[in-house]
Amino acid sequence: MPQNSDAEQLLIDRIRSGDTDAWSDLIAKYEGRLLAFVESRLSARSAAEDIVQESFIGFLNSLPNYDGRRSLESYLFSICAHKLTDFLRREGRRPAIPLVSSRDSGEWQLPGSAREASSIARSGERRNLEERAIHTALVEQTERWRERGDWTKLMCIELLFVRGWANKEVATELDITEQQVANFKFDFLARTRAIVRRQGLSEDIFPELGAS
Repeated sequence: MPQNSDAEQLLIDRIRSGDTDAWSDLIAKYEGRLLAFVESRLSARSAAEDIVQESFIGFLNSLPNYDGRRSLESYLFSICAHKLTDFLRREGRRPAIPLVSSRDSGEWQLPGSAREASSIARSGERRNLEERAIHTALVEQTERWRERGDWTKLMCIELLFVRGWANKEVATELDITEQQVANFKFDFLARTRAIVRRQGLSEDIFPELGAS
């Protein structure tokens, strides 16, 4: 299994140390490729962007346990494939195009397609737990920002995650730098991860929290 190059390992180390420029570099390097991958399976641009955003959050959540024994690119695409699979299942669709990487073909395919009634019930319960966990994290963060009067940060996060704007568009709209936008995004994702982890949920609910 290929390991990370020195450059990739340095990037990961910088992200772990809280370097917001490194987080921006990661997104700049992989966001386009991940989006192209998801859009080749979906026709909805907004849904594809949401899945890619969730993939980066999943990577951030699993970062404390990521040991670099698999390449960064492979790891990101694996997370993205699972996020896409979850989305298709929530939509009641069965992926017709392979989603998980195959050593021989390089394709991405789903390891199985049949679903039992019990698995559907469990997925619904899991979705409810996911929604409550994320809701709790969002409420805690937004209330904190309101108390502190961080209105620019609130508007920035809304434009990024609700409206789906790019960093450059948000920076122009709010008259701030792209670096500030990246800093706000990194802080938001890091705090979301911390709040969700603090809830002590099972790894079955958020497997990225315990991924290795």
